[in-house]
Amino acid sequence: MLTARDIMNSEVITITDESTIKELARILTIHQISGVPVINDQGKLVGVVTESDLIYQTKKVHIPTVITILDSVFYLENPDRIGDEMKKMAGTKVKDILTSKPVTVTENTPLDEIATIMAEKNMHTLPVVNKDGLVGVIGKKDIIRTLID
Repeated sequence: MLTARDIMNSEVITITDESTIKELARILTIHQISGVPVINDQGKLVGVVTESDLIYQTKKVHIPTVITILDSVFYLENPDRIGDEMKKMAGTKVKDILTSKPVTVTENTPLDEIATIMAEKNMHTLPVVNKDGLVGVIGKKDIIRTLID
């Protein structure tokens, strides 16, 4: 069975959490990738940012649905979500739009587990880590490539 080590890209393209949205868009476009791991000043993995996160920059604001009963307001959706959306929409730096606490795998994680994680969590970019830190990255294209090899 193939593992993360077999399919990962060990030449990882990263971006810092202080980089601008424009720099992120440039990196994703130039390298034709859908996401990158985000590192801080110490080189520690702090999140992942994808094309989907950039889409928030141009989307419409979604106002949460509410109902009023006897002068009480009840949200039919989580009202905290609008704050998160607004933060992503107004973000100017990668740290404003990244997904923190990223799901990661190790070099020994089997391919079927990687595919399950990506499918069930709708992920495009999966960092590969070991005790020393970030050692690779797996994208959906890396999994698809295994079907033709």
